[in-house]
Amino acid sequence: MNKNLLPRLLAMVLVYVILKFFGGSFGVLVLYPVTMLVAFLHELGHATGAILTGGSVEGLQINPDGSGYTVTRGGSAGIILIGGYLGSALLGNLMFRIGVKHRTRAQATLLVLAFLMALAGILWFESFISTGLLFLFAAALFFIAKKTTWDQDALMFLGLATVLYIIQDFDVGPKSDLAMYEQVVGIFSYKVWMYVWLALAFSLFIWNLKELFGRRTFN
Repeated sequence: MNKNLLPRLLAMVLVYVILKFFGGSFGVLVLYPVTMLVAFLHELGHATGAILTGGSVEGLQINPDGSGYTVTRGGSAGIILIGGYLGSALLGNLMFRIGVKHRTRAQATLLVLAFLMALAGILWFESFISTGLLFLFAAALFFIAKKTTWDQDALMFLGLATVLYIIQDFDVGPKSDLAMYEQVVGIFSYKVWMYVWLALAFSLFIWNLKELFGRRTFN
């Protein structure tokens, strides 16, 4: 294992916790890109769920306050709904994993993420504000990837912060999705589904950590 990896990860967790819970308005400002990224990954998860189940995406909106929505047609409503929360958890873990294990792929991953943001803003246009936010974020990721040496640390932090944000926000962020999921899927109340989703997201993160720290190959 890279001897510098654990201290870097612990430092990132510490920075996130301090900013999130003790940073006040300054912490909110610094973590604003994370809020925007979580919103985008959440809506991208809905869109992906629609496409994978034979539906289509007609619009994707990201708001300055971190909220958003995705307009879909057809597809599996259950998969589309759960795709927001668990899809963003999966993508956050994937970003974190690539950032930790694959130094040489970090730049490409940031560029792919920037491309997806710009593409979503064009193909699924809902408003100039949403598309402008996506383009701005995409430009920032492009700059980090091409003009700095921070690509690996940036990808690690964004992925880690995304996962921590999602787990911490389990009873707020997906609330409307959970209410609809209860109506579509049934079986349990939305509160039970809330903890099922949380357990799945948390288990994925723990598995990812075990895999990362249990292997010694880094490149």
